[in-house]
Amino acid sequence: MSGRAVLGRLWHTLTRPERILGIALAVLLGALVLVPLFELIRETLTVQPYDRAYLPNAQPGDLTLFHYERVFAGRLSWALFYKPFLNSLVTAFAATIICLVLGAGLAWLIVRTNIPFRNFLHTLVMIPYMLPSWVMALAWITFFKNDRIGGAAGAFAYFFGVQPPDWIAYGPLPIIICLSLHYYVYTYLSVSSSITSVDSQLEEAGAMAGLSRIKQFLWITAPLLLPAIGSAVVMTFIRVVGSFGTPAVLGMPVRYFVLPTQIYAAMGTRNAGDGFLLALVLVVLACLFIVINQRLIGVRKSFVTLSGKGFRSKEIDLGGWRWPLFILVMLLMTAAVAFPLVLLVLQSLIKTAGNYSLSNLTLHYWIGGGGEGVDQLQAALVDNGNIIDATWNSLKLAFLTAMTTGVFGFLIGYVVVRTRGSLTSRALEMVAFLPYIFPALAFGAIYIGMFARPFGPIPALYGTFALLVLICSVKTLPFTSRTGIAALLQIDKSLEEAARVQGIGWFRRMMRIIVPIAAGGLLSGMLLSFISIMRELSLIILLVTPSTNVLAGVIYNYQNQDMPQLVGVATVLLVAIVIAVNLVVRALSTKARIGAA
Repeated sequence: MSGRAVLGRLWHTLTRPERILGIALAVLLGALVLVPLFELIRETLTVQPYDRAYLPNAQPGDLTLFHYERVFAGRLSWALFYKPFLNSLVTAFAATIICLVLGAGLAWLIVRTNIPFRNFLHTLVMIPYMLPSWVMALAWITFFKNDRIGGAAGAFAYFFGVQPPDWIAYGPLPIIICLSLHYYVYTYLSVSSSITSVDSQLEEAGAMAGLSRIKQFLWITAPLLLPAIGSAVVMTFIRVVGSFGTPAVLGMPVRYFVLPTQIYAAMGTRNAGDGFLLALVLVVLACLFIVINQRLIGVRKSFVTLSGKGFRSKEIDLGGWRWPLFILVMLLMTAAVAFPLVLLVLQSLIKTAGNYSLSNLTLHYWIGGGGEGVDQLQAALVDNGNIIDATWNSLKLAFLTAMTTGVFGFLIGYVVVRTRGSLTSRALEMVAFLPYIFPALAFGAIYIGMFARPFGPIPALYGTFALLVLICSVKTLPFTSRTGIAALLQIDKSLEEAARVQGIGWFRRMMRIIVPIAAGGLLSGMLLSFISIMRELSLIILLVTPSTNVLAGVIYNYQNQDMPQLVGVATVLLVAIVIAVNLVVRALSTKARIGAA
């Protein structure tokens, strides 16, 4: 083959749409995902304006190890790092273990046994995922707070006449319980999808060998589920250790700090260097956990549950335990879903905090009207500019993020699938998933460090709505890129090639063939992004300003200002929007799939 032919072939390969897109997306994601991480590391090694009080002869930007010495080996290290670090480990490990037990137990009950109303329970156990993780914390504080720390007494003290002890109202115990009742869904989803492929004949062989039902599960079923359990553990641990809202509501009033709240406190005092270093610790901790999980799973050679041999999934008969276990699951769902929502609705209707009698109920905080005993300083929802503006900002932010990540998730899925097996495909898939492993608050700190001043041709974005859209889009990109890849894998390449032979251009092929077929999967990914951003607090708490504040941020501010009625109003409004959008998008997604079929 002549040199000219080789060059022509190379040119043809490089100018194919998926190659050009792949290069452009790799450069863009590298700038938005990898460069911020390097910037974060650089910021921990340079003098910040706040440090000049301790380093009078240094100039901002000079290289230094001051933050490392101060955080890890200084006289304040225990309060700055070691205590929050140990608290983070305690809450994260405890919540992860409880999530594992709850999620795996529910998955086994609903998928493998004859418990009543299995389809109904399958839908019910996933509802906590639609609620913000800190809603449970707000409900907890409404019920259990005491007059020693929380000001007015909570519902428990009102109905039972006993002030709950501080360790029940605040601190590690309620934080662990609230986070567990929200994040167990990760384990449930991961384990339930894997447990369906476990051959019942293996368990029957164990029964014939004399193993009890518990030993069959622990010795036969559970080891085969180790990859799914490992994924669930990683997802849960990363989410819990980076969670800000729940530890802030239940921990900060008693000065129980974890790493995210310690980062928030450091940033709040403009001690950016320490905050960046603690954020880097969170990123390293998350990466270390993933590596340990991969090493543990890698020790086993095979977790194969499906092969060419006959497969049988037999429903396990619970016998007389069917209804007691069903009631137990319903009680758990009442605690995880109904309990917090009912409490927050009740809180939004009371005139004065701490009095839950019927004569103390009012609609003032929803529709106004005043009346005796209401707090006139707390404007009703219809007249409350803070809540209305924040709701609009939340909807705008979530919609723009969903649209942006929908487009980029589709393009990433297209490039990954069409160049499957190549270096471009593997690198793009990995970098697109990377934002998921960054704890949300650490990711926010990284973007502050990067965009607090002009970055190349980009002006300083701190305090702008554009920065919120940018960081939310990057953080939720793993959702849409994964659904984009899954949707594109189901579309045969021959459909596009047939259109290309007919002379139809790439853009028209996408809009008329590929996008309509993949619409259902893309809508699911966009819905995940929308819901995540509507309820997000950890990611944006360091970035919002009064003009860009969102509903989650307003709720957090009301909580800090001890305005419980408005906390209830804004939280119920947020949950209603999330559920309504979820129902509408699911209906549209179903319609799109039917249309594509």
